Amino acid sequence: MKVEGLAEGPGPASQCCISRLLSVVESELQAGREKGDPTEKQLKVTLEEAELWRKFKEVTNEMIVTKSGRRMFPVLKVSVSGLDPNAMYSFLLDFQPADSHRWKYVNGEWVTAGKPEPVGNGCVYIHPDSPNFGAHWMKAPVSFSKVKLTNKLNGGGQIMLNSLHKYEPQLHIVRVGGSHRMVTNVSFSDTQFIAVTAYQNEEITALKIKYNPFAKAFLDAKESFPYSGGLPLAPPHGYKHYPPRPAPYPPPYLPHRTHTSGETHRHLAISLFQILF
Repeated sequence: MKVEGLAEGPGPASQCCISRLLSVVESELQAGREKGDPTEKQLKVTLEEAELWRKFKEVTNEMIVTKSGRRMFPVLKVSVSGLDPNAMYSFLLDFQPADSHRWKYVNGEWVTAGKPEPVGNGCVYIHPDSPNFGAHWMKAPVSFSKVKLTNKLNGGGQIMLNSLHKYEPQLHIVRVGGSHRMVTNVSFSDTQFIAVTAYQNEEITALKIKYNPFAKAFLDAKESFPYSGGLPLAPPHGYKHYPPRPAPYPPPYLPHRTHTSGETHRHLAISLFQILF
């Protein structure tokens, strides 16, 4: 008996679509399977962009923490091989104190400044691709670009850190399905940093600007549009009319601005960079 409104089963077109999707998934995971080891005895985790991390470590890396949360730069990325391609894993990240000190920046260098604040409830960031097949994790570098560091307990996957304390990110790989099992814990000393609410060392600021593509684009825009806050003016969303275009030069009643050097504009841009990045 045929019931109105119910499908009798997948037709040829639907079957073709499913086969095509499965084929795409299979080819996508093939690169990961080639790096696999069902025994997990050949497991290897490698830090990506290690040379960039070392540049920051040489001058004591700093990471901004804010109430609303700030993303890391450099971004933590790792390459993994030796997982069981067909098993399921979750990737987790937390931040362990790197020492037992509080720090302060004095006369151009970081020095210890007494005992650290008590360690609060450890926040753990779960990679959004978790859980997933070992083949998925091995097919390309695993990026933690969405991690946000905060100095307030906000929840929502953000990591709360104490300002002026040194931390080291630690990666945990957990095998899931059936009974959960910790496969490995990995950390890299080159990724240590001091949490700050504003960059203290000018060398760190310079490195962030030089290597962070978002920061570089921001500063280029600031220099291209020095009198419009660094960005072309555009109407707010939902407005029907554009605001008047700004004059190409500062108005005559602000004569001091006509003599502002490009270098001063760059310093202003860097100050704003401190807030945004």
